[in-house]
Amino acid sequence: MALQATPYKVSLDISDVDRGVYESVKVTMARHPSETPLRLVARILAYGMFYHEHLAFGRGLSDSDEPALWQKNLMGEIEHWIDVGQPDPERMIKASRRGPQLSVLVYGNARIWAEKALPKVSHLKNISILALPEDAHAVLATLIDRNMHWGLMISDGILYVSDGDAQTEVRLQTLM
Repeated sequence: MALQATPYKVSLDISDVDRGVYESVKVTMARHPSETPLRLVARILAYGMFYHEHLAFGRGLSDSDEPALWQKNLMGEIEHWIDVGQPDPERMIKASRRGPQLSVLVYGNARIWAEKALPKVSHLKNISILALPEDAHAVLATLIDRNMHWGLMISDGILYVSDGDAQTEVRLQTLM
């Protein structure tokens, strides 16, 4: 018998000063049995950072042809492909051809990954790559719960995450 995905109910209060986006959203997301808390946090943060009314979670680990998140227009065409983790350069090149905008939120040892991957995708014009700092990311992974309410504020490229009790500052590094 196959293991089932675990549903997580996430409420996000998004205040993105940089883009002028102010929304309170509730999403239910599925956590694949093999998904780590770090990847789950990265998907939640990506959802808040790139929020758009048409942004949706992909099937992720259960379908390698889909991103972690994507934004599609009303015709079903991909407008923004968003991956999390450390995708290989071939995947990023293929994804860059599928829509006008590609974003990658890298976590883990971003420096080593970047040394190998960035030279192979430096020619892409529609790509944005940001890296999560490992220490802040690890702190946020300890806050994961099946029912969560986080406040996300983005100002001057810095992400502030509050869970009601504490606030974590996430200074994203722009890799590309």
